[in-house]
Amino acid sequence: MVNQGPDRDLSYFLILPFMLWRMLHNQLWISLSRYRTAKGKGRIVDKGLEFEQVDRERNWDDQIIFNGILFYLGSRHLPGAQNLPLWRGDGFVMTFLIHAGPVEFLYYWFHRALHHHFLYSRYHSHHHSSIVTEPITSVIHPFAEHIAYFILFAIPMVTMAFTGTGSVGSYLIYVTYIDLMNNMGHCNFELIPNWIFSIFPPLKYLMYTPSFHSLHHTQFRTNYSLFMPIYDYIYGTMDKSTDSLYESSLKREEESPDVLHLTHLTTPESIYQLPVGFASLASKPHTSTWYLWLMWPVTLWSMLLTWIYGRTFVVERQRFEKLKLQTWAIPKYSLQYFLEWQNEAINGLIEEAILEAEEKGVKVLSLGLLNQSEELNRYGGLYVHRNPQLKIKVVDGSSLAVAVILNSIPKGTTQVLLRGNLTKVAYALAFSLCQRGIQVTSQRSLLLK
Repeated sequence: MVNQGPDRDLSYFLILPFMLWRMLHNQLWISLSRYRTAKGKGRIVDKGLEFEQVDRERNWDDQIIFNGILFYLGSRHLPGAQNLPLWRGDGFVMTFLIHAGPVEFLYYWFHRALHHHFLYSRYHSHHHSSIVTEPITSVIHPFAEHIAYFILFAIPMVTMAFTGTGSVGSYLIYVTYIDLMNNMGHCNFELIPNWIFSIFPPLKYLMYTPSFHSLHHTQFRTNYSLFMPIYDYIYGTMDKSTDSLYESSLKREEESPDVLHLTHLTTPESIYQLPVGFASLASKPHTSTWYLWLMWPVTLWSMLLTWIYGRTFVVERQRFEKLKLQTWAIPKYSLQYFLEWQNEAINGLIEEAILEAEEKGVKVLSLGLLNQSEELNRYGGLYVHRNPQLKIKVVDGSSLAVAVILNSIPKGTTQVLLRGNLTKVAYALAFSLCQRGIQVTSQRSLLLK
Protein backbone atom coordinates (compact mmCIF):
# COMPACT_ATOMS: atom_id res chain seq x y z
CA MET A 1 0.00 0.00 0.00
CA VAL A 2 1.16 3.55 -0.78
CA ASN A 3 0.74 6.21 1.86
CA GLN A 4 -2.00 8.75 1.16
CA GLY A 5 -2.17 12.48 1.74
CA PRO A 6 0.72 14.56 3.04
CA ASP A 7 2.57 11.45 4.28
CA ARG A 8 2.85 9.96 0.77
CA ASP A 9 6.42 8.80 0.11
CA LEU A 10 7.42 10.03 -3.35
CA SER A 11 10.56 7.89 -3.35
CA TYR A 12 8.40 4.89 -4.34
CA PHE A 13 7.44 6.62 -7.56
CA LEU A 14 11.08 7.41 -8.38
CA ILE A 15 12.19 3.76 -8.56
CA LEU A 16 10.75 3.15 -12.05
CA PRO A 17 12.21 6.36 -13.59
CA PHE A 18 15.51 5.48 -11.91
CA MET A 19 15.47 2.02 -13.56
CA LEU A 20 14.74 3.61 -16.94
CA TRP A 21 17.64 6.03 -16.41
CA ARG A 22 19.99 3.15 -15.65
CA MET A 23 18.91 1.33 -18.81
CA LEU A 24 19.43 4.47 -20.91
CA HIS A 25 22.82 5.10 -19.28
CA ASN A 26 23.98 1.57 -20.03
CA GLN A 27 22.69 1.69 -23.61
CA LEU A 28 24.60 4.92 -24.26
CA TRP A 29 27.79 3.20 -23.11
CA ILE A 30 27.04 0.17 -25.31
CA SER A 31 26.56 2.37 -28.38
CA LEU A 32 29.67 4.44 -27.67
CA SER A 33 31.78 1.35 -27.04
CA ARG A 34 30.76 -0.44 -30.23
CA TYR A 35 31.26 2.69 -32.32
CA ARG A 36 34.70 3.45 -30.89
CA THR A 37 35.78 -0.19 -31.05
CA ALA A 38 34.72 -0.39 -34.71
CA LYS A 39 36.81 2.68 -35.55
CA GLY A 40 39.81 1.17 -33.79
CA LYS A 41 41.17 4.32 -32.12
CA GLY A 42 42.48 3.46 -28.66
CA ARG A 43 41.50 -0.21 -28.99
CA ILE A 44 42.99 -2.46 -26.30
CA VAL A 45 42.35 -6.08 -27.34
CA ASP A 46 42.60 -6.58 -31.09
CA LYS A 47 39.92 -9.23 -31.43
CA GLY A 48 36.32 -9.22 -32.57
CA LEU A 49 33.23 -10.13 -30.59
CA GLU A 50 32.07 -13.72 -30.83
CA PHE A 51 28.40 -14.32 -31.60
CA GLU A 52 28.20 -16.54 -28.53
CA GLN A 53 29.27 -13.62 -26.34
CA VAL A 54 26.67 -11.30 -27.88
CA ASP A 55 23.95 -13.86 -27.17
CA ARG A 56 25.20 -14.48 -23.64
CA GLU A 57 25.22 -10.79 -22.79
CA ARG A 58 21.95 -9.73 -24.40
CA ASN A 59 19.99 -9.95 -21.11
CA TRP A 60 22.12 -7.31 -19.39
CA ASP A 61 19.03 -5.40 -18.18
CA ASP A 62 17.85 -8.30 -16.00
CA GLN A 63 20.06 -7.12 -13.15
CA ILE A 64 18.50 -3.63 -13.31
CA ILE A 65 15.03 -5.15 -12.90
CA PHE A 66 16.30 -7.36 -10.08
CA ASN A 67 17.89 -4.37 -8.32
CA GLY A 68 14.70 -2.36 -8.80
CA ILE A 69 12.71 -5.02 -6.91
CA LEU A 70 15.28 -5.03 -4.09
CA PHE A 71 15.25 -1.21 -3.92
CA TYR A 72 11.48 -1.25 -3.60
CA LEU A 73 11.57 -3.86 -0.83
CA GLY A 74 14.28 -1.91 0.96
CA SER A 75 12.38 1.36 0.74
CA ARG A 76 9.29 -0.36 2.16
CA HIS A 77 10.80 -2.29 5.05
CA LEU A 78 14.24 -0.84 5.90
CA PRO A 79 14.14 1.59 8.87
CA GLY A 80 15.10 5.09 7.79
CA ALA A 81 14.54 4.44 4.06
CA GLN A 82 11.15 6.17 3.92
CA ASN A 83 10.31 9.83 3.22
CA LEU A 84 13.83 10.65 2.09
CA PRO A 85 14.79 14.26 1.42
CA LEU A 86 16.09 15.17 -2.00
CA TRP A 87 19.60 15.96 -0.70
CA ARG A 88 21.81 15.64 2.36
CA GLY A 89 25.50 16.47 2.08
CA ASP A 90 26.62 14.45 5.11
CA GLY A 91 25.08 11.26 3.73
CA PHE A 92 26.71 11.87 0.35
CA VAL A 93 30.17 12.23 1.92
CA MET A 94 29.60 9.19 4.14
CA THR A 95 28.59 7.07 1.12
CA PHE A 96 31.80 7.63 -0.79
CA LEU A 97 34.02 7.30 2.27
CA ILE A 98 32.46 3.92 3.02
CA HIS A 99 32.81 2.91 -0.62
CA ALA A 100 36.49 3.88 -0.78
CA GLY A 101 37.19 2.02 2.45
CA PRO A 102 35.17 -1.11 3.35
CA VAL A 103 33.47 -1.69 -0.03
CA GLU A 104 36.63 -1.54 -2.14
CA PHE A 105 38.58 -3.57 0.43
CA LEU A 106 35.93 -6.30 0.75
CA TYR A 107 35.43 -6.45 -3.00
CA TYR A 108 39.16 -6.94 -3.60
CA TRP A 109 39.34 -10.00 -1.34
CA PHE A 110 35.98 -11.35 -2.47
CA HIS A 111 37.18 -11.05 -6.07
CA ARG A 112 40.41 -12.87 -5.27
CA ALA A 113 38.37 -15.61 -3.62
CA LEU A 114 36.26 -15.94 -6.77
CA HIS A 115 39.45 -16.77 -8.66
CA HIS A 116 40.07 -19.80 -6.48
CA HIS A 117 39.53 -22.81 -8.72
CA PHE A 118 36.53 -24.03 -6.68
CA LEU A 119 34.54 -20.78 -7.01
CA TYR A 120 35.97 -19.83 -10.39
CA SER A 121 34.85 -23.02 -12.13
CA ARG A 122 31.37 -22.86 -10.59
CA TYR A 123 30.64 -19.13 -10.78
CA HIS A 124 33.13 -16.51 -11.92
CA SER A 125 34.24 -18.27 -15.12
CA HIS A 126 30.91 -17.22 -16.65
CA HIS A 127 31.98 -13.56 -16.43
CA HIS A 128 35.48 -14.31 -17.72
CA SER A 129 34.13 -16.07 -20.79
CA SER A 130 34.28 -12.60 -22.37
CA ILE A 131 37.91 -11.88 -23.23
CA VAL A 132 36.96 -8.89 -25.39
CA THR A 133 34.90 -6.92 -22.91
CA GLU A 134 32.00 -4.58 -23.54
CA PRO A 135 30.29 -2.26 -21.02
CA ILE A 136 27.50 -4.79 -20.49
CA THR A 137 30.07 -7.49 -19.69
CA SER A 138 30.32 -5.83 -16.28
CA VAL A 139 26.90 -7.15 -15.20
CA ILE A 140 27.05 -10.64 -16.74
CA HIS A 141 27.34 -12.89 -13.69
CA PRO A 142 25.64 -15.94 -12.21
CA PHE A 143 22.68 -15.09 -9.97
CA ALA A 144 24.59 -15.89 -6.77
CA GLU A 145 27.25 -13.31 -7.70
CA HIS A 146 24.55 -10.70 -8.39
CA ILE A 147 23.24 -11.18 -4.86
CA ALA A 148 26.73 -10.92 -3.37
CA TYR A 149 27.53 -7.75 -5.30
CA PHE A 150 24.23 -6.14 -4.35
CA ILE A 151 24.89 -6.84 -0.66
CA LEU A 152 28.37 -5.37 -1.01
CA PHE A 153 27.25 -2.19 -2.78
CA ALA A 154 24.32 -1.84 -0.40
CA ILE A 155 26.63 -1.28 2.59
CA PRO A 156 26.85 2.52 2.08
CA MET A 157 23.14 2.79 1.29
CA VAL A 158 22.03 0.76 4.31
CA THR A 159 24.39 2.80 6.50
CA MET A 160 22.74 6.00 5.30
CA ALA A 161 19.32 4.57 6.12
CA PHE A 162 20.29 3.46 9.65
CA THR A 163 22.00 6.76 10.45
CA GLY A 164 19.17 8.86 9.02
CA THR A 165 21.47 10.64 6.55
CA GLY A 166 20.06 9.17 3.36
CA SER A 167 18.67 11.20 0.47
CA VAL A 168 17.29 10.57 -3.00
CA GLY A 169 20.24 12.43 -4.52
CA SER A 170 22.85 10.35 -2.70
CA TYR A 171 21.29 7.06 -3.77
CA LEU A 172 20.94 8.24 -7.36
CA ILE A 173 24.51 9.53 -7.62
CA TYR A 174 26.06 6.48 -5.94
CA VAL A 175 24.31 3.89 -8.14
CA THR A 176 25.02 6.00 -11.24
CA TYR A 177 28.68 6.15 -10.18
CA ILE A 178 28.77 2.34 -9.94
CA ASP A 179 27.20 1.98 -13.39
CA LEU A 180 29.52 4.62 -14.86
CA MET A 181 32.70 3.01 -13.55
CA ASN A 182 31.53 -0.51 -14.41
CA ASN A 183 30.70 0.46 -17.98
CA MET A 184 33.80 2.56 -18.50
CA GLY A 185 36.14 -0.11 -17.12
CA HIS A 186 34.80 -2.78 -19.44
CA CYS A 187 35.18 -0.79 -22.67
CA ASN A 188 37.63 -2.25 -25.16
CA PHE A 189 39.20 1.14 -25.85
CA GLU A 190 41.19 3.53 -23.69
CA LEU A 191 39.47 6.86 -23.09
CA ILE A 192 41.07 8.28 -19.93
CA PRO A 193 43.59 10.95 -21.08
CA ASN A 194 47.02 10.83 -19.43
CA TRP A 195 46.96 14.55 -18.60
CA ILE A 196 44.51 13.75 -15.80
CA PHE A 197 47.13 11.61 -14.04
CA SER A 198 49.81 14.21 -14.78
CA ILE A 199 47.82 16.91 -12.98
CA PHE A 200 47.03 14.68 -9.99
CA PRO A 201 49.39 11.65 -9.87
CA PRO A 202 47.75 9.97 -6.82
CA LEU A 203 44.62 9.54 -8.95
CA LYS A 204 46.10 6.36 -10.41
CA TYR A 205 45.50 4.73 -7.01
CA LEU A 206 41.86 5.94 -6.86
CA MET A 207 40.55 5.38 -10.41
CA TYR A 208 41.14 2.50 -12.77
CA THR A 209 41.16 2.61 -16.57
CA PRO A 210 39.73 0.27 -19.24
CA SER A 211 43.21 -1.06 -20.03
CA PHE A 212 43.75 -1.80 -16.31
CA HIS A 213 40.68 -4.03 -16.13
CA SER A 214 41.24 -5.49 -19.59
CA LEU A 215 44.44 -7.06 -18.26
CA HIS A 216 42.38 -8.77 -15.58
CA HIS A 217 40.27 -10.41 -18.31
CA THR A 218 43.32 -11.51 -20.30
CA GLN A 219 45.73 -12.39 -17.47
CA PHE A 220 43.10 -13.53 -14.91
CA ARG A 221 45.26 -13.30 -11.78
CA THR A 222 46.18 -9.64 -11.67
CA ASN A 223 44.34 -6.30 -11.25
CA TYR A 224 41.57 -7.54 -8.93
CA SER A 225 40.49 -4.13 -7.63
CA LEU A 226 36.98 -2.79 -8.17
CA PHE A 227 37.40 0.88 -9.20
CA MET A 228 40.41 1.89 -7.08
CA PRO A 229 43.69 0.09 -7.91
CA ILE A 230 45.25 1.00 -4.56
CA TYR A 231 44.67 -2.48 -3.15
CA ASP A 232 46.48 -4.12 -6.07
CA TYR A 233 49.44 -1.86 -5.29
CA ILE A 234 49.27 -2.73 -1.59
CA TYR A 235 49.00 -6.51 -2.02
CA GLY A 236 51.32 -6.85 -5.03
CA THR A 237 48.77 -7.99 -7.62
CA MET A 238 49.21 -5.07 -10.01
CA ASP A 239 50.03 -6.34 -13.51
CA LYS A 240 53.50 -5.14 -14.55
CA SER A 241 52.31 -4.24 -18.04
CA THR A 242 49.47 -1.97 -16.83
CA ASP A 243 51.24 1.32 -17.57
CA SER A 244 52.69 0.22 -20.91
CA LEU A 245 49.34 -1.11 -22.15
CA TYR A 246 47.66 2.12 -21.09
CA GLU A 247 50.16 4.23 -23.04
CA SER A 248 50.14 2.03 -26.15
CA SER A 249 46.33 1.94 -26.23
CA LEU A 250 46.12 5.73 -26.05
CA LYS A 251 48.52 6.05 -29.00
CA ARG A 252 46.69 3.54 -31.17
CA GLU A 253 45.27 5.18 -34.29
CA GLU A 254 42.11 4.35 -36.20
CA GLU A 255 42.21 1.05 -38.02
CA SER A 256 42.67 0.95 -41.80
CA PRO A 257 40.59 -1.95 -43.17
CA ASP A 258 41.43 -4.10 -46.19
CA VAL A 259 37.81 -4.41 -47.31
CA LEU A 260 35.04 -1.87 -46.83
CA HIS A 261 31.30 -2.35 -47.26
CA LEU A 262 29.36 0.87 -47.83
CA THR A 263 25.69 0.66 -46.93
CA HIS A 264 23.03 3.17 -45.84
CA LEU A 265 20.15 3.55 -43.39
CA THR A 266 16.82 2.16 -44.56
CA THR A 267 14.19 3.69 -42.25
CA PRO A 268 14.40 6.13 -39.32
CA GLU A 269 14.00 3.14 -36.96
CA SER A 270 16.87 1.26 -38.62
CA ILE A 271 19.33 3.17 -36.43
CA TYR A 272 18.25 0.89 -33.57
CA GLN A 273 19.00 -2.23 -35.62
CA LEU A 274 22.63 -1.36 -36.22
CA PRO A 275 25.27 -3.00 -34.00
CA VAL A 276 25.61 0.33 -32.16
CA GLY A 277 21.88 0.13 -31.36
CA PHE A 278 19.95 -2.67 -29.67
CA ALA A 279 21.50 -6.11 -29.98
CA SER A 280 18.08 -7.79 -29.74
CA LEU A 281 16.85 -5.78 -32.75
CA ALA A 282 20.07 -6.12 -34.76
CA SER A 283 19.53 -9.89 -34.89
CA LYS A 284 15.99 -9.38 -36.29
CA PRO A 285 16.31 -6.52 -38.79
CA HIS A 286 13.00 -7.09 -40.58
CA THR A 287 10.74 -7.22 -37.54
CA SER A 288 8.95 -4.29 -35.94
CA THR A 289 8.36 -3.88 -32.24
CA TRP A 290 5.64 -1.79 -30.65
CA TYR A 291 7.90 -0.01 -28.19
CA LEU A 292 9.86 1.67 -30.98
CA TRP A 293 6.83 3.94 -31.44
CA LEU A 294 7.34 5.11 -27.86
CA MET A 295 10.86 6.16 -28.78
CA TRP A 296 9.85 8.67 -31.46
CA PRO A 297 11.63 11.56 -29.64
CA VAL A 298 14.91 9.63 -29.84
CA THR A 299 14.18 8.66 -33.45
CA LEU A 300 13.54 12.30 -34.35
CA TRP A 301 16.73 13.34 -32.60
CA SER A 302 18.74 10.73 -34.55
CA MET A 303 17.24 11.99 -37.82
CA LEU A 304 18.24 15.55 -36.98
CA LEU A 305 21.71 14.38 -35.98
CA THR A 306 22.27 12.52 -39.24
CA TRP A 307 21.02 15.54 -41.19
CA ILE A 308 23.25 18.00 -39.29
CA TYR A 309 26.32 15.73 -39.10
CA GLY A 310 25.85 14.57 -42.68
CA ARG A 311 28.91 12.31 -42.84
CA THR A 312 29.48 8.62 -43.35
CA PHE A 313 30.02 6.78 -40.06
CA VAL A 314 31.52 3.44 -39.03
CA VAL A 315 28.98 0.76 -38.17
CA GLU A 316 31.04 -2.32 -37.31
CA ARG A 317 34.29 -4.19 -37.90
CA GLN A 318 35.04 -7.83 -38.53
CA ARG A 319 38.23 -9.82 -38.82
CA PHE A 320 38.69 -13.01 -40.82
CA GLU A 321 42.15 -14.29 -39.99
CA LYS A 322 44.42 -11.49 -41.31
CA LEU A 323 41.71 -9.76 -43.35
CA LYS A 324 40.27 -6.62 -41.73
CA LEU A 325 36.77 -5.54 -42.73
CA GLN A 326 34.64 -2.54 -41.84
CA THR A 327 31.09 -1.46 -42.61
CA TRP A 328 30.31 2.22 -43.13
CA ALA A 329 26.85 3.75 -43.46
CA ILE A 330 25.69 6.72 -45.54
CA PRO A 331 23.36 8.93 -43.42
CA LYS A 332 20.54 8.69 -45.95
CA TYR A 333 17.32 6.67 -45.86
CA SER A 334 15.98 4.38 -48.60
CA LEU A 335 13.19 6.81 -49.45
CA GLN A 336 15.72 9.52 -50.30
CA TYR A 337 17.30 7.31 -52.97
CA PHE A 338 14.07 7.48 -54.97
CA LEU A 339 14.03 11.30 -54.93
CA GLU A 340 15.89 12.56 -57.97
CA TRP A 341 16.83 15.86 -56.34
CA GLN A 342 18.74 13.86 -53.66
CA ASN A 343 20.98 12.08 -56.19
CA GLU A 344 23.72 14.71 -56.22
CA ALA A 345 23.99 14.81 -52.42
CA ILE A 346 24.02 11.01 -52.15
CA ASN A 347 26.62 10.64 -54.89
CA GLY A 348 28.73 13.26 -53.12
CA LEU A 349 28.64 11.29 -49.86
CA ILE A 350 29.52 8.03 -51.62
CA GLU A 351 32.38 9.64 -53.52
CA GLU A 352 33.74 11.20 -50.31
CA ALA A 353 33.64 7.78 -48.67
CA ILE A 354 35.49 6.20 -51.60
CA LEU A 355 38.21 8.86 -51.53
CA GLU A 356 38.55 8.55 -47.75
CA ALA A 357 38.86 4.77 -48.10
CA GLU A 358 41.51 5.33 -50.78
CA GLU A 359 43.52 7.46 -48.33
CA LYS A 360 43.23 4.76 -45.65
CA GLY A 361 44.65 2.15 -48.02
CA VAL A 362 41.46 0.12 -48.47
CA LYS A 363 41.89 -2.41 -51.28
CA VAL A 364 38.24 -3.24 -52.07
CA LEU A 365 35.06 -1.22 -51.49
CA SER A 366 31.69 -2.86 -52.06
CA LEU A 367 28.55 -0.80 -52.59
CA GLY A 368 25.58 -2.12 -50.64
CA LEU A 369 21.80 -1.76 -50.98
CA LEU A 370 20.81 1.26 -53.11
CA ASN A 371 24.34 2.67 -53.20
CA GLN A 372 24.89 0.46 -56.27
CA SER A 373 21.79 1.61 -58.17
CA GLU A 374 22.17 1.86 -61.94
CA GLU A 375 20.09 5.05 -62.03
CA LEU A 376 22.19 6.62 -59.29
CA ASN A 377 25.76 5.89 -60.35
CA ARG A 378 25.76 3.11 -62.97
CA TYR A 379 26.72 0.43 -60.45
CA GLY A 380 29.61 2.55 -59.17
CA GLY A 381 31.06 3.29 -62.58
CA LEU A 382 30.40 7.00 -62.13
CA TYR A 383 33.04 7.29 -59.38
CA VAL A 384 35.66 5.33 -61.33
CA HIS A 385 35.06 7.60 -64.32
CA ARG A 386 35.40 10.75 -62.20
CA ASN A 387 38.53 9.47 -60.44
CA PRO A 388 40.53 7.40 -62.94
CA GLN A 389 43.55 7.46 -60.63
CA LEU A 390 41.79 5.31 -58.01
CA LYS A 391 43.72 2.27 -56.85
CA ILE A 392 40.84 0.94 -54.78
CA LYS A 393 38.52 -1.58 -56.47
CA VAL A 394 34.91 -0.40 -56.36
CA VAL A 395 32.51 -3.34 -56.72
CA ASP A 396 28.78 -3.91 -56.33
CA GLY A 397 26.80 -6.94 -55.26
CA SER A 398 26.95 -8.42 -58.72
CA SER A 399 30.75 -8.26 -58.76
CA LEU A 400 30.90 -10.09 -55.44
CA ALA A 401 28.49 -12.75 -56.69
CA VAL A 402 30.60 -13.25 -59.82
CA ALA A 403 33.76 -13.56 -57.70
CA VAL A 404 32.15 -16.25 -55.53
CA ILE A 405 31.00 -18.23 -58.58
CA LEU A 406 34.40 -17.93 -60.30
CA ASN A 407 36.18 -19.27 -57.23
CA SER A 408 33.79 -22.23 -57.08
CA ILE A 409 34.51 -23.36 -60.66
CA PRO A 410 37.02 -26.27 -60.63
CA LYS A 411 40.43 -25.74 -62.15
CA GLY A 412 40.83 -27.18 -65.62
CA THR A 413 37.27 -26.35 -66.69
CA THR A 414 37.08 -25.57 -70.42
CA GLN A 415 33.34 -25.10 -70.99
CA VAL A 416 30.51 -23.59 -68.94
CA LEU A 417 26.77 -23.66 -69.60
CA LEU A 418 24.66 -20.78 -68.26
CA ARG A 419 21.01 -21.59 -67.56
CA GLY A 420 18.15 -19.15 -67.01
CA ASN A 421 17.82 -15.50 -67.95
CA LEU A 422 20.90 -13.54 -68.99
CA THR A 423 21.07 -11.03 -66.14
CA LYS A 424 23.79 -8.53 -65.30
CA VAL A 425 25.50 -11.19 -63.18
CA ALA A 426 25.37 -13.68 -66.05
CA TYR A 427 26.93 -11.26 -68.53
CA ALA A 428 29.68 -10.30 -66.06
CA LEU A 429 30.35 -13.98 -65.35
CA ALA A 430 30.50 -14.84 -69.05
CA PHE A 431 32.90 -11.97 -69.70
CA SER A 432 35.23 -13.05 -66.85
CA LEU A 433 35.20 -16.68 -67.99
CA CYS A 434 36.02 -15.68 -71.57
CA GLN A 435 38.98 -13.70 -70.30
CA ARG A 436 40.23 -16.95 -68.79
CA GLY A 437 39.88 -18.73 -72.14
CA ILE A 438 36.80 -20.74 -71.10
CA GLN A 439 34.01 -21.31 -73.62
CA VAL A 440 30.62 -20.09 -72.42
CA THR A 441 27.22 -20.97 -73.84
CA SER A 442 23.67 -20.44 -72.68
CA GLN A 443 20.35 -22.09 -73.27
CA ARG A 444 19.59 -19.27 -75.69
CA SER A 445 22.51 -20.39 -77.86
CA LEU A 446 24.72 -17.43 -76.85
CA LEU A 447 28.34 -18.46 -77.44
CA LEU A 448 31.23 -16.34 -76.22
CA LYS A 449 34.91 -17.06 -76.37
